[in-house]
Amino acid sequence: MTKRILPETCAGAIIDVQDFFLAQLDGPDARANMETNLVNFVRLLDYFRIPIVATLERPVEFKGALPDPLKARLGAAKLFEKDFFDLSKEKKIRDHLARLKKKQIVVAGCETDVCVLQSCLGLIGLGYEVFVVEDLVFSSADDVAAALARMQAEGAVLLSYKTLYYELIQAVGGSRHADAMVADFGPCPDDLPDQAV
Repeated sequence: MTKRILPETCAGAIIDVQDFFLAQLDGPDARANMETNLVNFVRLLDYFRIPIVATLERPVEFKGALPDPLKARLGAAKLFEKDFFDLSKEKKIRDHLARLKKKQIVVAGCETDVCVLQSCLGLIGLGYEVFVVEDLVFSSADDVAAALARMQAEGAVLLSYKTLYYELIQAVGGSRHADAMVADFGPCPDDLPDQAV
């Protein structure tokens, strides 16, 4: 049975957020909104001192690097290049995650129906509890319902950024201004939104 997300037991994974994939988002604001949401995801995890792993699909010279605002915000996060759709097939990533000693992985990135799906299946196979932030995953495909259903059927929990935000706060104090939360993490940044744009 999947537990609540707890800051001390989870890590974040940002999968293949690269120019090649971002360029395929439809709509005039879709790319900017996704980048903003992912930066806020990193800010949220950073506030709770949750380690983050980010991946880039090879060939990076063709698919591109992380967008500059996301790269700048990631700071100490570990960045890996990968050859497999499933990040857990990369020994360096698998070993890094094992060293973190976390049992929960919160996932964002792309493509929902390829690398995100395969990585979630791989992580579940390794025994991790996997949480997929639905409004922070994207794909060039118009319909990813089957991929989301597959992840969920295999044990991944689907949630929104807003749900993640409040679940983390609930886990450490119950409100943005709870004494326990402020004592452990400092004041919650006023400009950190509680939902995706």
